Amino acid sequence: MTTKKKKKKKSAKLPKFTRRPEPGALPGTLSISQDADAPTIKIVQYNADRVVEETVTDVESITGFMDEETVTWVAVQGVGDAATFRQLSKLFGVHRLAMEDAVNGMQRSKIESYGENIFIVVRILTMVANHLRNDQLSLFLGHNFLLSIQEKPSDHFESILKQIHEDKGCIRESGSDYLAYALIDAVVDSYFPVVGDFGEEIEMVDEQLSSGVRLNYMEKIHDLRGNLMTLRRSIRPLRDALIAIKPTHIGLFTEDTKIYLRDCYDHANQLVDLLDNYRELCSHLRDYHMSIVSNRMNEVMKVLTITGTLFIPLSFITGLYGMNFDTSLPGNMPLLTVPFGYVMALSLMLTVTIGMLIFIWRKGWFRSV
Repeated sequence: MTTKKKKKKKSAKLPKFTRRPEPGALPGTLSISQDADAPTIKIVQYNADRVVEETVTDVESITGFMDEETVTWVAVQGVGDAATFRQLSKLFGVHRLAMEDAVNGMQRSKIESYGENIFIVVRILTMVANHLRNDQLSLFLGHNFLLSIQEKPSDHFESILKQIHEDKGCIRESGSDYLAYALIDAVVDSYFPVVGDFGEEIEMVDEQLSSGVRLNYMEKIHDLRGNLMTLRRSIRPLRDALIAIKPTHIGLFTEDTKIYLRDCYDHANQLVDLLDNYRELCSHLRDYHMSIVSNRMNEVMKVLTITGTLFIPLSFITGLYGMNFDTSLPGNMPLLTVPFGYVMALSLMLTVTIGMLIFIWRKGWFRSV
């Protein structure tokens, strides 16, 4: 006979941190994970009249695209080569601590000022095979340029490229600060379908619990709550960073772009409110599920208790008359030699059972069984 092996259920995965520098390493040390993807560099240069898009392999060739009359977007996907990012840091004047955060870490969403550049971190959250994927997007905003660094290659910003090529909206007439807003807005908008999917799952669990489907939902609710916490840890810091843009950033973020960023803040705030509501619903569902399980256990125990109660007097009768004393001796058990004694004993037990059932019924103990 062949025995079937039980498949081990996968629990909710915690986010994995990328490789960090060794303790005591110099500030700005770039420590690259062995499984990191090799970087690819795409250049998108545009203004109101023209667009140039090209993939380059040499960082030094980027200087040929830097022009005061155009906006240059340097999109890097993959962080698998430390030398490339040292060159990029030198070329764009990026602070080494900011580049360390961009390459090495699982950073929280934030917006920081480093001299003439602004460093922005945004978490990209997508569902891949029923698992929440959490990637980092780092943006370095400068005068007429934007350097974006993604941990994993993706087509997340194809819609932005399409807007640039087709001259939709005001992106071609705006500066690099508006491009940074467009990327942040695309990330924030991508949160809504993910959060909506979790909302639908919560509703489905609620409906099935209410309809009496007898399944163990505790693990499902636990996974939902863990994913909602991951979403909240990514979105809430971004919301706080968007509202905390200081007046000293006016040289890079224009007043017009700040209006759009405030709209991003509103969307992020709406997402945080949704996540708080969903987390609370998960807590309620967990309590509801536990109460259902407890009630079902109480019903089972009630049935078993009533059944055992019915057999107590029957056990007493059969036990009493099961004692084999000699009836010919005085003071011993009577009625053992009465004709039809067996039938009388059964009738007595049946009468006691019916009487107890009537008593339990009148007490109302059968109503919830």
